[in-house]
Amino acid sequence: MQFAIVARGDARSADIARELTNKLTEAGHSVSKEPRIVVSVGGDGTMLQAFHEYIDRLDDTLLVGIHTGHLGFYADWQPDELDELTEMITSESFEPVSYPLVEVLIDYEDGTTERQLAMNECTIKNYKRTLVCDLSIRDDYFETFRGDGLCISTPSGSTAYNKALGGAIVHPSIEAIQVTEMASINNLVYRTIGSPLLLPKHHQVKIEPHTKTEFELAFDHQEALSWSNVRSIRCAVAKEKVTFARFRPFPFWRRVRESFIEEGK
Repeated sequence: MQFAIVARGDARSADIARELTNKLTEAGHSVSKEPRIVVSVGGDGTMLQAFHEYIDRLDDTLLVGIHTGHLGFYADWQPDELDELTEMITSESFEPVSYPLVEVLIDYEDGTTERQLAMNECTIKNYKRTLVCDLSIRDDYFETFRGDGLCISTPSGSTAYNKALGGAIVHPSIEAIQVTEMASINNLVYRTIGSPLLLPKHHQVKIEPHTKTEFELAFDHQEALSWSNVRSIRCAVAKEKVTFARFRPFPFWRRVRESFIEEGK
């Protein structure tokens, strides 16, 4: 089987990546730029990096995580389990498990549109001034938002930045996106819903900035870029999905408990 490894930039992760590469090649597998299996060695940030690095091969690639970082919500494997992981990859003892993604369509004033995908979330912020924008759901005006920004997350990403903003944790079997506010302004003059919105896959949210000033748009916190001359941003559940190789049971709610409440028992 062809494979690739994406490692976090620390010595321990690099050592584990080299060790796993040796074990897999000795077992008859080969390193490839068009891999069937992509192994992330690090934390959740490394997994997001691996997703974006192979975003053009979502239909042909399975992701696997080895946890060496601070938070390994996506990682099923520990560094001392490389022999077992090698054996299970060799015997193909895994089940593909797919999670929803969020599609982001950026419509510019000149009539062009740019498309992006995110595994965890897309964030819209304006650090220089209050972000003011109209939100429409299924082309029906919903509200005018004023605040620091908005987070549009996937179910698997609902445990990341969305959770820190007070959003709900959503099981990844639910094909939906969640819109969560960042420090919205609510008073006698201005009013927003003040609650996360969970939208099913056939609903699209359109965000239309009131001014044409620059704002920051980030996908999975990989890199925040300044955007201008944007007419609207449309977000919905993508037709593509990200697929993980699941080698052993690891129920979602147990993963949530062990990541945020207590260590496994």
